[in-house]
Formats: sequence, C-alpha cells, structure tokens
Amino acid sequence: MQIKCNVLDRQFQMYQSEYEEAALRVLRSGWYVLGNEVRQFEEEFARFTGRKYCVGLNSGLDALILSVRALGICKGDEVIVQANTYIATVLGITENDAVPVFVEPDEYYNINADRIEHAITNRTKAIMVTHLYGQASNMAPIVEIAQKHQLKIIEDCAQSHGACFEGKITGTFGISGCFSFYPTKNLGAFGDAGAIVTDDEAFADQIRMMRNYGSQIKYHNEIEGVNSRLDEMQAALLRVKLTHLQELNDERKILAKRYREGINNPEIILPEVRDGAESIYHQYVIRCAKRDALQKKLEQSGIQTQIHYPIPPHLAKCYTYLGHKKGEYPITETYADEVLSLPIYTGMTFAEQDYVIEQINAWG
Repeated sequence: MQIKCNVLDRQFQMYQSEYEEAALRVLRSGWYVLGNEVRQFEEEFARFTGRKYCVGLNSGLDALILSVRALGICKGDEVIVQANTYIATVLGITENDAVPVFVEPDEYYNINADRIEHAITNRTKAIMVTHLYGQASNMAPIVEIAQKHQLKIIEDCAQSHGACFEGKITGTFGISGCFSFYPTKNLGAFGDAGAIVTDDEAFADQIRMMRNYGSQIKYHNEIEGVNSRLDEMQAALLRVKLTHLQELNDERKILAKRYREGINNPEIILPEVRDGAESIYHQYVIRCAKRDALQKKLEQSGIQTQIHYPIPPHLAKCYTYLGHKKGEYPITETYADEVLSLPIYTGMTFAEQDYVIEQINAWG
C-alpha cells in the first residue's frame, strides 16, 4: 500500500460541484482582484473568528510581515518568538529589520509561557505566538504577561484554523491574528492566500492600505505599501471550504484519536493536548529517538512522512548573523531531531490509517 503524507484532491472531490460553481462565478464576473468575493470572504471569516475585521492578503507570510510593520516595529526592536516554529514566523520579524528573541517550547510544542518574561528587555515590542501543528497555545499567561509589560501580541495561526483556548478561537487574543491559506492547511486555498483578523479598526485600515501599494484610493499613495492582495478566485474557493471547515476539522480529530488509541510502540511519544486547549491536528506529530530509522522503515513500507521541522530557525544558514550556536536551545534541537509527521488528511480511509499504525507498531 502506498500512502502519501498529504492528499489534496480527495477534499476537492468531496465538494467538487461547489468549487466549480464558485470558480465559474468568478470567471464570468469579469472582476478578478479586490471585488465582491474578497469582501464577502472577509466578512464571513471575520464572523467565523469572532473578530470585527478581516483583511485578505497574498499569503500568511505577508500577514506576519505587515502586522509587524503596521505596529511600527523596526530596526533594533525585539520580538519574542518560539524557537521551534517554522521559519516564516521569524521572517515576519526580520523582514522588518527587527530582532527575533527565541524562547524554548513546552511539551505541547508551543511557546513555553513560563520562559517569556526572562526574555523581555527594554527593546521588546511584541510577542509572536505560533499555534503549532494545530494546537492552541497557552494564551492566558501570555496575555497577562503582554498586558503587564505593555506588549503587543501577534498570533501566527497558519496551522490553527478553528482551534480554541478556553473556548476562544485562535487569532483573537492579540491585536493581529495571521492566517495562511496555503493548500495543505485545514482551511486551504488552491494557491497562495492569507489574511489578518483584528478588532482594531485603525490597524485594519493600515493593513488594507499596505496590501494595495499604500493607497485607499487608486493613485493616492499615502504610505509605502506592497502588492499583497487576496484574489477573487481564491476568495471564492475559500468561501466554499469555510462552510465545511468544522466537518473537516472533526474528521482530523477522529483520525488523531485513532492514532492515539492504535499506536502502542514504546519507542513512540504521542502528542498530548493541554487542558483548556484544543487541537485541530493540522499535523499529527510523534517523536522518536530513532526518528530517521523509523522514517526510512515507513518509506520502505510505502508510507510517506515529513519532518516539521528539521532545522530550527536559530540554526538556519540565513540567520548565521544572529550569532546563535548549536546547543543554545536544547529542547528545540531535540524536537528537530525527533519529530515526525504522520499522514493525516481529508478523505484518509481507516484502512490506510490502520496500515500506518500496523507498520509503526511492528517497527523496532
């Protein structure tokens, strides 16, 4: 049996007629950038998250970059960020010439709130929280710390569409909730796409100007902006998928439960969910001290897996100039050596999953 780590077309086939109808509606409209589809998606996604405003963008990375920029964070300023996140989170900081200050993760792979205050200096301007692998971070103490030190919270929600902490959806704890709609996400588009949600009207207006060359009115450029617009086609297709997001997330939770109950190999550490937090299992990430050998065995058995992520940002070649050394963040580096993402996707059959479980339990 051949099993890929992710399969995208099964989700398309489930709602094919709805997607095709939406695509044709856009093609026939004659309007393809910043039109009615984008406006409606922004309204619908804001309502889904419970925020007042949503601004559609070209990507999740742009959402992070523009959030930092709109807050006036620039050269010499510091932003606290977890060390085991994807590099896009850190790029949102460094693209604005600010300095990422890394903090180790907790046992749930999210930022360890107990370590944040130790990283705060007089140059700290914000805390950038990543809800990694689909699980909401420990937001209560993070919000308390931010309020105490008058820091802004930027949430990287690229992997947590619909996940909640104590009943409140991710993306609603800080001034900015940054979403990626890359095709592999739980709420994935059919190309690059992203958005910011916020309750701050002035912040939303600033992002709208920034995404469109710095103008609210064509050719009236008030600030230096960029071209980062969610297009009509992606907005229309996202509107379809948003109506099914709950059932898609529920399916992943069922698959995660089957992994949790089925895998019994003592070499494997299964992911846990923090009390009060929710995971929508964008990834199902296990740990194994002999990760590379396990991955090779699964590959030989026809099972594709992925590593999220093999090189922590502080050790990435592009960040050599930050001066970090191997061993500086041992928990992060251990995770990088041990994590392995198992296949989990919309339309995955129980037979396929049972085969993955069987091969994992037989290894060792």
